[in-house]
Amino acid sequence: MKTSDPLTRRFALRLGPPPQQRRRHFELGKALPALAVFASVRLTGVILATLWSLHLGRHPRTVLGLAWDGHWYWHLSQYGYGLIVHSKGSHSVHNDLAFFPLFPGLIRAGATVLPIGPINVALLIAWSAALVAAWGVYAVGELLHTRRVGIILVALWALLPHAILLTMAYAEPLMTAFSAWSLYAMLTRRWLTAGTLAILAGLCRPNGLAVAVAVVTGAVAHLWRLRRSGEPTAARAWAAAAVAPLGWLGYIGWVGLRTHDPVGYFHVQSLWGSRFDFGHYTAHMFKHVIVGHDTLVVYVTAAIVLGSLLLFVFCVLNRQPLPLLTYCAVLMVIALGGTHFFTSKPRFLLPAFPLLLPLAVHLARSRLRTVVVLLTALAGVSLFYGTYLLTVSHRAL
Repeated sequence: MKTSDPLTRRFALRLGPPPQQRRRHFELGKALPALAVFASVRLTGVILATLWSLHLGRHPRTVLGLAWDGHWYWHLSQYGYGLIVHSKGSHSVHNDLAFFPLFPGLIRAGATVLPIGPINVALLIAWSAALVAAWGVYAVGELLHTRRVGIILVALWALLPHAILLTMAYAEPLMTAFSAWSLYAMLTRRWLTAGTLAILAGLCRPNGLAVAVAVVTGAVAHLWRLRRSGEPTAARAWAAAAVAPLGWLGYIGWVGLRTHDPVGYFHVQSLWGSRFDFGHYTAHMFKHVIVGHDTLVVYVTAAIVLGSLLLFVFCVLNRQPLPLLTYCAVLMVIALGGTHFFTSKPRFLLPAFPLLLPLAVHLARSRLRTVVVLLTALAGVSLFYGTYLLTVSHRAL
């Protein structure tokens, strides 16, 4: 894309590669090395978690499929909405309306077709979605940089300390799969695909809103560039911006109708103890980490949060495409601006894979020996911590 307008050139760069580069990054064959790395790492994590669960006398399927939110998703898939649990010793009221419907809906649909039970279906969906997500992560990395960057980006994402969640019956793998491919579609100007996938991401989790905001931002910036350059407007970009938030808004609206309260969903969340306080709770937890004492998981969570903030600064300095910056920014605002569940914040940031792009680009320029040593060290830390997080720690995931 050539233009004499410097401002237009800057927006064209930040929106992604030119249209003529759209299709050469989509082939599955080129992504197979990245998928093999991802599958190997996560399969090793499952094996370690399985062995240690058996050592502790716990069934691995129960650990992976029913821990924490996994139990809520299982209950939703079997009985639908309506479960309310009053916590003993606190004022919290746990209402299953806090959980978005797509993942449990898929579990229910799969369990009617596959005679393997809902827990196995949930794990099958999560593992399959994680592979599709890894493919999308690779596609974004290769599109913006090189094949080597794409492979390293997938490896880094698979080796995050909390990546064990990608093999649990959680909605994060599904949301990340829709998010990654929506971002890829946006960067390659497939606006209707981007908008449709944003709808699906918005039906997975509350922070699926980040995908919709990224699509709207990318579409508006693209339309602004077309107007400045005198080119015809793009009807599909307008349509993508219009439909992208419908999944998220649709569920929020449905909860409002069910509870007879326009902001009923946010009331449900507040009864769980989750409210948006502009980061006051997060700052309080950092103060606690500095002056007090706590468990390993809390310290690792604080390190992950700080690392994410630093990586976001590098993303901005490296002039990452605007939709990716917007996507990560919204995910971080939602994760860091909310109260309660401090040790769940790494999970909320797990879909923010573009944060790893600066590190992936740097490693792609390094010697192979350096890359191997670093990734091996990360694998040791990630696999040990993931097993500890899932089988030993009692902190909420």
